[in-house]
Amino acid sequence: MINVYKYLYQQRFEFYLSIQTIVLFGSLIFPDVLFENVLLPFLYSLSTLTGILIISKSKKSLWFCTGLFFVSLLMFGGDMLIRKAQTDEYLLIRLLVYFIINIIVTWNIIKQVWKEKKVDRKVILGLTSGYISLGFLGFFLFISIDLTHSQAFTGVLVDQSTDFRFHAESLLYYSFITLLTIGYGEIIPAIPIAQKAAILLGLLGQFYITIVTAIIVTKYINHSIIKSEK
Repeated sequence: MINVYKYLYQQRFEFYLSIQTIVLFGSLIFPDVLFENVLLPFLYSLSTLTGILIISKSKKSLWFCTGLFFVSLLMFGGDMLIRKAQTDEYLLIRLLVYFIINIIVTWNIIKQVWKEKKVDRKVILGLTSGYISLGFLGFFLFISIDLTHSQAFTGVLVDQSTDFRFHAESLLYYSFITLLTIGYGEIIPAIPIAQKAAILLGLLGQFYITIVTAIIVTKYINHSIIKSEK
């Protein structure tokens, strides 16, 4: 059992990044109904469990996130794994669970990558998954704002449909576009809270690249120089 845990922990960033990639691009491979109603909720739950694996060295964070996840399972039962028609209040509670756990996991990923002295494949994967995690945090934040504030976001993508699934896909797209500071303009934050959230996500993305990524690159260069001098 200990050996299994050690193996899983060593591969934690690979697992987490793989799940993130499937969540982002799975709709290009799987049928829409299957992916949206069955696979996506399951993947979010699996992502949460993998996130708990990532923070397993921190006992306080581990017990808090594990407890929060299992309490949510008791509250929602199988609905955590299969998407059904839900009220806004129901969705907000689920989003809050994912949001809190993802904040803790993202912070721990950054700390683990930051503390590594040697930059290897594991660190690069962790660095990548940490950046993608910021995009998902933005998504949970934006969709929560969209549920609690009418017309919080406007534009071509969100105005043409009232379907929640379409809104969710659009806001996931908007979150990563904002994180990458591309800004095509199909979605516009129309109220102050949405605008502040967009600014916050854009700043986090820039800080991650200019500080965290820059430090990791510097470590890699220094390690390469030292290795070449030996």
